[in-house]
Amino acid sequence: MKKVLAGAIIAASTLAAPAFAWEGNVVACYDKIWVPATYSTSKHLIMAAHTEWEYRGGQMVKIHYPAVYKESNHMKTQGHYVARKAPCR
Repeated sequence: MKKVLAGAIIAASTLAAPAFAWEGNVVACYDKIWVPATYSTSKHLIMAAHTEWEYRGGQMVKIHYPAVYKESNHMKTQGHYVARKAPCR
């Protein structure tokens, strides 16, 4: 029984030895960072600014209507991950 136990210990240590044989040095550490997508926005004129006269409550009223624009977003780059250098933990 002692020979079997001693043989098992020796066999286990010889199999584990290659795992402990090489010890590398840490050169640099990086974190995985998410970079969101970037968009460009453009405006399209729907209705130009104008002034009108209207009859309200028994009198003439001059009303100014501002310009109306429609904004549209266009994706320039998609979101992606980048490796950023970070302090090692």
